[in-house]
Amino acid sequence: MASANDIEDVWDDEDPEGEVTESNEDPVERLRIITDKRQEPLRIDKFIMNKLEGATRNKVQQIIEEGFLLVNNEVVKSNYRVRPNDTIVIFETRRPESQEVIPENIPLNIHYEDDALMVVNKPAGMVVHPGCGNYTGTLVNGLSYYLQQEQVDLENLSRVGLVHRIDKDTSGLVVIGKKEEAMSLLAAQFKKHTVHRRYIALVWGDLAEDEGTIQVHIGRNLRFRKIMDAFPDGDYGKDAITHYKVLERFNYVTLVELRLETGRTHQIRVHMKYIGHPLFNDATYGGDRIVKGTVFNKYKQFIDNCFTILRRQALHAKELGFTHPVTNEWIQFDSEVPTDIAEVLDKWRAYTGGMTKQLRQKLDNV
Repeated sequence: MASANDIEDVWDDEDPEGEVTESNEDPVERLRIITDKRQEPLRIDKFIMNKLEGATRNKVQQIIEEGFLLVNNEVVKSNYRVRPNDTIVIFETRRPESQEVIPENIPLNIHYEDDALMVVNKPAGMVVHPGCGNYTGTLVNGLSYYLQQEQVDLENLSRVGLVHRIDKDTSGLVVIGKKEEAMSLLAAQFKKHTVHRRYIALVWGDLAEDEGTIQVHIGRNLRFRKIMDAFPDGDYGKDAITHYKVLERFNYVTLVELRLETGRTHQIRVHMKYIGHPLFNDATYGGDRIVKGTVFNKYKQFIDNCFTILRRQALHAKELGFTHPVTNEWIQFDSEVPTDIAEVLDKWRAYTGGMTKQLRQKLDNV
């Protein structure tokens, strides 16, 4: 009988680190079972519990719900009854991470620091945690070096203090615990969704409403397992809640602020795509092409110039607030909009500001 530890990463009830970094890797097959030709009908959740020592029914149902288990290459529900010669595969989405973190003298933009924690403004393009293909140059590599110089006891600090993560090509604020107790208390706040997280994003299109809430389940795409998708029926994936508010309109794109109640993988990117407004230059979710605008060559050239300046999705984790794990006081931080997003916003202001209302209406009808 296999052990639940064989697929340990799959069993996490909810990622304690909030948003998971994009791995850009296909899910890893961790367990494959081909049922006997004399297999009697049995619910898939009960069947897996019998095969995996230490697996609870709740955990099994969770991996089924999230699409980490396929039967004959198809997603099934927990009440599916196993049949003879079924091929059952359980996946994990993250490559086994290196146990050794190599300290590297990487410049860190430290926004705030005290004896218990630090807040770092992560640049776009930096992976947060070492993994397959990214064992060096990550935020954790830099933190390991920095905290060693600060004589922090890393042997008794799991994950080098990492409490949550944001995607590689998302910039913005990340909090790190410098002591195990502080780290645990911070992680608990993320799990309870009491942390204030405010993002800004440039999205395609002109939103109909000035503000609103998106509450649609998010789960792994049923065909392309390394990306996420929205499931409005709510029978697959996990509940996800995003609040948005329009900050500035540019006719063809809109600057919005987004506040998260939950921290699902790629939540903002998936939710905005779901309502028809993918993030500007988000290659994974359809924002790296002209979604809204004109057919004129000058407009196409303008968009190409914007993509050249902003070589990633236009998403920045601008604000981060939480209860301090030692003082129990609420603290909140704000970061500047990064140069690449700021420059593209200025280009849009100049582009749309120079257009007359009559011309704008004419272009809208093209």
